[in-house]
Amino acid sequence: MSAGLRALDAALGAVHAQTRASGPGPVSLDTLALPPGLSGLVLAPHPDDFDAIAITLRRLQAQGMRLHLAVCTTGASGVETGYAGAQTEEAKAALREREQAASCAFFGLPAAQCEFLRLPKDEGGNPRLDVANHAAVQRLLAQQQPHCVFLPHGNDSNVTHQRTYALIAAVARQMHYPLWAWLNQDAKTLAMHKDLYTPFDEDAARWKAELLRFHASQHQRNLNTRGQGFDARVLRLNQQSAAEVLADQPYAEVFELQRLG
Repeated sequence: MSAGLRALDAALGAVHAQTRASGPGPVSLDTLALPPGLSGLVLAPHPDDFDAIAITLRRLQAQGMRLHLAVCTTGASGVETGYAGAQTEEAKAALREREQAASCAFFGLPAAQCEFLRLPKDEGGNPRLDVANHAAVQRLLAQQQPHCVFLPHGNDSNVTHQRTYALIAAVARQMHYPLWAWLNQDAKTLAMHKDLYTPFDEDAARWKAELLRFHASQHQRNLNTRGQGFDARVLRLNQQSAAEVLADQPYAEVFELQRLG
């Protein structure tokens, strides 16, 4: 085990143990001292899952963590037919990937650190839990060798979220790969243990809202179906999360920590 992983185990292991004992609640990222030289894999089930936790990722990147984004599916089903002229699944997929590339450029993630896996899917449009997709995730772990992986919680009503978690958990176990999973709270998360949170203020919320609006197809779909923009929906969840964890800022991104491998 490397010195960096030992230091990370000590830091995150202490948070994990503390929040499961009687006493203080979840820990603020602002109080956590992480070792230098870390690598983080953002395993996004869909385009835009990176942006949902962008405040946390920006802070970790500023602290020196090298981030790599791998988007598992195209998210074509999330585009309304005819939006921006997209009629076919291929056109919708290309549209969502362009949106993700644009948001990553705004974020400051180099293009070389963003890839689209396009994992084969089943008849329901969700990535298959088969040998080929396990092999694709195994190759990704071997290439990137991250210390941490970021993704939505597996206890979620969204099947693609469920299967993305199942894939990384199974592959880490099969490879005996030590890895800390930061499982973020999402609008469709059913239940989770709150270990860690990143508080943020109104200025950061405005930056995050601008980032989220790069996913214009999702912004318009939310306006059409929910009566609010994609940015407002995500930030409303962050407001609710801040209240739940008693954050000292009006917004928070919340995570459960799990040691995989």
